[in-house]
Amino acid sequence: MAERREIRVPDIGDFSQVEVVEILVKPGDRIAIDDPLVSIESEKATMEIPSSSAGVVVELSVKEGDKVSQGSLIAVLEVAEAAAPTEAPPAAKPEPARPASTPAVAPEKTSKPTATPTASTAVSPVASPAPAASFQSIELDRSTRQISSAAANPVPDQTGLPHASPLVRRFARELGVPVAETQASGPHGRVLIDDVKRRVRERFGGESEPGAPAATSGAAVGMGIPPVPFVDPARFGPVHEQPLSRIQKVSGPALHRSWLNVPHVTQHDEADITELERFRRDRKDLASAKGVKLSPLLFVMKAVVIALREHPTLRSTLSPERDRLLVKDYFHLGIAVDTDQGLVVPVVRDVDRKGVFELAAELQSTAERARNRKLTPDDLTGACFTISSLGGIGGTAFSPIVNAPEVAILGLSKTQVKPAWRGPSPVDDVSEGSAAGHFEPRLVLPLSLSYDHRVVDGALAVRFTTRLAAILSDPMQLLL
Repeated sequence: MAERREIRVPDIGDFSQVEVVEILVKPGDRIAIDDPLVSIESEKATMEIPSSSAGVVVELSVKEGDKVSQGSLIAVLEVAEAAAPTEAPPAAKPEPARPASTPAVAPEKTSKPTATPTASTAVSPVASPAPAASFQSIELDRSTRQISSAAANPVPDQTGLPHASPLVRRFARELGVPVAETQASGPHGRVLIDDVKRRVRERFGGESEPGAPAATSGAAVGMGIPPVPFVDPARFGPVHEQPLSRIQKVSGPALHRSWLNVPHVTQHDEADITELERFRRDRKDLASAKGVKLSPLLFVMKAVVIALREHPTLRSTLSPERDRLLVKDYFHLGIAVDTDQGLVVPVVRDVDRKGVFELAAELQSTAERARNRKLTPDDLTGACFTISSLGGIGGTAFSPIVNAPEVAILGLSKTQVKPAWRGPSPVDDVSEGSAAGHFEPRLVLPLSLSYDHRVVDGALAVRFTTRLAAILSDPMQLLL
C-alpha cells in the first residue's frame, strides 16, 4: 500500500512571498529524504527546499516565478506505507473509542498504527504519526475547524500596545506607522494590515474610510513623491531591453525605502595605513601557509570593532516608536560582496572574538558562498554595522546608503599615495639653523561614513572616523 504526502515550505525565517527560481525535480522522480526539490531566492539569498519524506514525485504544485511562503505546497509524493509486523494479527487489539468529533476511518487503515512498531520504523525521523486515511480525514474536515479559546481571547500586550501579529508590526515599522496610533478593526481589538494601510492614507492626505478617525494634528499631510515621468528613449535612437537581475529586483526597493526614510549624511575622512600595510605584507607568507589571504579589510574590521565599542550609538537601532535607541551588545558586521548578480551583504558574526586569520578563512568562505548563491537568510541578517569596500575597483570617495534599521555604514575606497608634511607648521616662525621640514609619501585609505542623522550627529560621526583613522595608523593598537 502507498499513501500520498504533501511537501510544504518549512520555516524559512522572517521571509514571505519568496520567488521560486529553479525546479530541481519532475513528476516520476524517486527522491530520498533531504533531496532538494526547488530553489527559492529572497533578500539576496538563494536556498534549496529539501524533501521531508522519501518517495516518488506525483505532482508539482509550483513553477518557476511563483511566490511561496512558509506552508506553501511544493509537491505531492507517493510514499510507500510501512508494513505492519507479521506477528500481530490485524484485529489483535480492539480499536480505541474515538471522540465524537473525530471522523471515522476505515478499520483496515487504523489497525496498523495500533501495532507495535518495528525498530526501523521507530527510529525513522520522518515517520508520520498518522496513516493516509487520517490525513484525508483532516483535509475533509478543515472547513469545520473552530477557533481555539486561546486564539479567540489573546493575551493583552504587556506594553499596553494594541494586539497585533509580528507580521503586522513589521509592516507598520516599514511604513513608519506607530501601532499605538492605529485603530484596530480585527476581532478582540487586533490590528490588521488593512488598519495600517488606512492609517497611512490618513497621515498622507488620502481619503479616509467612513467611520475612520481623523488624522492627528501632528500627522504629515501631502500627496507623496510624484513619480518620474517616463520618456521613451526609442524616440531618439535604437534601444534594447536588459532585464534586472533578481538581486536588483530585491535590493532596489529596500535601498529606495532606506533612502526615503533615513536622513542621510556622509562624513569623509582619511586614514594613514602605511605602517599597517607594512605589518600586513610582513605576514603574507604566514597567511599563505595557513591557506588564507590577508587583506586590508580584515584589519579594518578589527579596527571598526574597537571604534564601535567606544561609540555604541553607531551600533544601535532606532526603536519603532522612535523614542529610544536599542544598542546592540554584539559585533556582527555586514560585509558587502560583489557578485555577478549584484551586491550582497552577508554577516560575519562575533568579529570581536575572532583573530585575523580566523576572520580571513571565514570571510573567504562566505564570499565564495555568496558568489555561488548559497547564502541562507541567517547569513544576511543580524548585523550591527556594515562595511562596503570598493578599494579593489577604484574611486576616491562615495556615499553608501545606510542599511536600515542600522544607523551607519562605512565605505572604503582605493588607497592612494599622498604627501604628508613632516616638520614645523608653515605658520610657525623657524629660526635660522633649525631643522627644516619635508614631505613624505604615505599610503592613505579614504573613509566614507554615511549615517542616520536622527541618531548620529556630525560631531559624533567625526569622532568615530577620527578614532578609526588613529587605530588604522598604528596597527599595534589592534593588540591593546
